[in-house]
Amino acid sequence: MTASAYPASSPYNPGDGSAVSAPARQRTRRNVELGLLLFVAAILLVYAAVVEGNSVGEVTPDFWVQTAILAAIFAVAHMAIRFLAPYADPVILPAVALVNGLGVGFLRRLDLGREKAALRADLSVFGGDGFRQLGWTAAAIIGAVILMIIVRDHRSLSRYAYTLGLTGIVLVLIPAVLPARFSSINGAKLWIKFPGFSIQPGEFAKICLLVFFAYYLVRKREVLSLASKRFLGIDFPRGRDLGPVVLVWLLSLMVLIFEKDLGTSLMYFGMFVVTLYIATERVSWLIIGLGFFLGGAFLAYFLGKTVGGPFLNFSERATTWLDPFADADNKGYQLVQSLLGLGTGGLTGAGPGAGQPTKVPEVRTDFIFSGLGEEIGLFGLTALLVVYLLLVERGLRAAINVRDSFGKLFAGGLAFTLGLQVFVIVGGISQLIPLTGQTTPFLSAGGSSLVANWLLIGLLLRISDASRRPAGGAPSINLGGVSTGGGGGAPVQIKELPTEVVR
Repeated sequence: MTASAYPASSPYNPGDGSAVSAPARQRTRRNVELGLLLFVAAILLVYAAVVEGNSVGEVTPDFWVQTAILAAIFAVAHMAIRFLAPYADPVILPAVALVNGLGVGFLRRLDLGREKAALRADLSVFGGDGFRQLGWTAAAIIGAVILMIIVRDHRSLSRYAYTLGLTGIVLVLIPAVLPARFSSINGAKLWIKFPGFSIQPGEFAKICLLVFFAYYLVRKREVLSLASKRFLGIDFPRGRDLGPVVLVWLLSLMVLIFEKDLGTSLMYFGMFVVTLYIATERVSWLIIGLGFFLGGAFLAYFLGKTVGGPFLNFSERATTWLDPFADADNKGYQLVQSLLGLGTGGLTGAGPGAGQPTKVPEVRTDFIFSGLGEEIGLFGLTALLVVYLLLVERGLRAAINVRDSFGKLFAGGLAFTLGLQVFVIVGGISQLIPLTGQTTPFLSAGGSSLVANWLLIGLLLRISDASRRPAGGAPSINLGGVSTGGGGGAPVQIKELPTEVVR
């Protein structure tokens, strides 16, 4: 059969001679993104004005400066997306810009709160935590744009899966092996300290590990989907297939014990188990994963009570979580102040700039959600959580719509990681779970978290662009026997796995 001489977009159908309309060009919706960014800028401008009105007593002439700089930074990001990922979801960037901008605005509010009332009107907008976070925002967006330039096709990351996986493990373990004076802050060994600054390598490790998890599960999904026994209507996997889960569980337990951080441990293990569930669609993996984690946490708590040593920190945190008011002036002080701040805010809050968030320890990092809640109340926090939920939903939508298996698992893992990080920090400050020491994505002060999460967003934008791009995209990439299919082309076709793998 010979190919038709007529182009696919021709309005003439040579089969029956009838005229047909040319297919409509798919809209990129970048103007929608621009409109949402202008709306976000207006919200941030109003927030900055109200903060100064309440905390300073007047709106100073330069209240708009930081918002204008933020708007310029996000405009650069928007223009980069127009060229690098024109079909990406138009809601992702504005949603992140809103949360990031509120973080900068609230840190500026904390800068004002730490000054004496008579000096607040003269406090420069080019200093303090607010301006420092503004600089980190610019650096983070530049990093995300560079990443999108380098990674023009998300499937190319699968070629370096093992290298990235090893890199992720090394980044996780470096703080654990360093002496405490080079890695410990507030009891958690998560940092690498340098003169004048420090970085948290685990923030970048989660992206590296997600690439490896997605690649590994694309190749092993058929094996891991095999059922062994059925219990209570749920098919459970074969015992010999539990090896990868046990290995990641041990790694997360090492993080819990030696780095003394429940949040990071939960993050790594949760990423793997949920990615495994997405790959196999078996609820049994979620049940097994939850059982493993709860068992490990209980074991660490029990050993901390009886043996002490490296388990003592987690045991003390769990005891404080169970009854923070038993030692409200010492070990329970942070959690008690967090709960009092949330309670003081009530439904509507004291108003931006009208509360006392500086009374909450570590309000600029771990407890920023609590300090912000005192001023915007339950309604404001709920709206903020809805923005996070929207981000996760858009990430999962990209995972559903992208046409290759690696992209589905990778995008699903990225979206879940963002949601899990919000859960562990909000759960910690509200006493739902023990305090974790995690930072709230895009909101808390700190460069490592902000840069790593913007890199995550850059990858989500790249995958979203592939999922929404019209058919006829890039050629397929072979993942060692599994074809990924075209990034914007035909549906994925998975070749049969080698016989020795299936056995």
